[in-house]
Amino acid sequence: MIQGQLHPDFWRVGETLGKILKQFPGGAAVCVYHEGEKVADIWGGTMDVQGTPWREDTMSVSFSTTKGIASTALHVCADRGLIDYDAPIAKYWPEFAQNGKHEITVRHALTHQAGLFGIRRLIEHADHMLDWDHMVDKLATAGTQIKPGAGSAYHALTYGWIIGELVRRVSGKTIGEFLQSEVAGPLKLDGLYIGVPEKELPRVARLVDTMGTMKKVVPDTRPGVKRDGGPPIQHRLIESVPVFRRILHALAARGVAHYDFSAPEIVRAQIPAANGVFTARSLARLYAAMANGGHLEGGRILSDQTIGKISRIQLRGRDRVIPLDMQWRLGYHAAFTTKGTLSDGFGHFGFGGSGGFMCPRRRLSVGMVVNGGVGSNLLGDLRIGRIGGAAVESVKARGQSVRENQDRLGALRQSA
Repeated sequence: MIQGQLHPDFWRVGETLGKILKQFPGGAAVCVYHEGEKVADIWGGTMDVQGTPWREDTMSVSFSTTKGIASTALHVCADRGLIDYDAPIAKYWPEFAQNGKHEITVRHALTHQAGLFGIRRLIEHADHMLDWDHMVDKLATAGTQIKPGAGSAYHALTYGWIIGELVRRVSGKTIGEFLQSEVAGPLKLDGLYIGVPEKELPRVARLVDTMGTMKKVVPDTRPGVKRDGGPPIQHRLIESVPVFRRILHALAARGVAHYDFSAPEIVRAQIPAANGVFTARSLARLYAAMANGGHLEGGRILSDQTIGKISRIQLRGRDRVIPLDMQWRLGYHAAFTTKGTLSDGFGHFGFGGSGGFMCPRRRLSVGMVVNGGVGSNLLGDLRIGRIGGAAVESVKARGQSVRENQDRLGALRQSA
């Protein structure tokens, strides 16, 4: 049963969430803002394998959706004059200049052009991802895989430590601390964490059948684990195809498929490209502020000028890791929906169907978090795209037939 509040004009969003909850295990939450008004704040399903009902304040691990939030933290620093997008990263992080990386700029990092996308070249095992100092030291000494600035190659995991360390160097705060004081605080967000405090752990949904797809293609390399017959056949096939191999080497540190990303020891760590824990309400509210010129209901995080800078497409063309034209902005990709790509929309989606985005022309923002299942491939599924499509259709039809929308919402409630 779907719970929460839903404006009659946005009944399509509720209907779509209902279908999703029937198709996937676990639960989900969706929030939509339009013209500064919260028009959908709904949730349903369960937050663990025991069947605990999803609650109003439930948060969930949202994988790469985290990149959009980490990017926003860096933009707050830039807005205050602490960071110049075209300055070398080494200006703020001197150790980063090692191995010929002295000319890589902040803009290169934000557009996935730093040439440091291969997590498997960086560390031996996913366990190292829990050690911040180890990860930034490895990045500082690493050499690039491709020429920086020669096109995007999605930094699926390494992105977070580059952006997070920049924030730490210029602000003196970890990225998790910075988000709480400079983003979540001003916007009064109820759940936006990279590194969950112990007292908030009971609110975190546990993942349900989410890593199963990756386990089929990523062998378990933990010490002491017996492996009969070598790596799984799916892994050997992927390694033999260059485009799939690049995806695997960027997205999957050895052993990561056997992580429970919702386990307390992992959500308490800071992995700013992959383990953000959010409510849908916080995602939608943050992007609503960005769609409104950087402020919402008295809380401001960014200026109009900075919003203009980060909204512009920086490069076009197929990404070298994700074989799509991502239309990279500064830290965000295009807003893809089942009703088409929004020309001025941007945000970030995550493995498993979560995501957040905004569209300034429509003054629309959408946030979705889930905890169960994935699609049939390593890049996840279309859940956030389906919700986005329903939101876009609702905006188009808004006000056309008040009575019809009220009747459709009433029917939806009865069917639930």
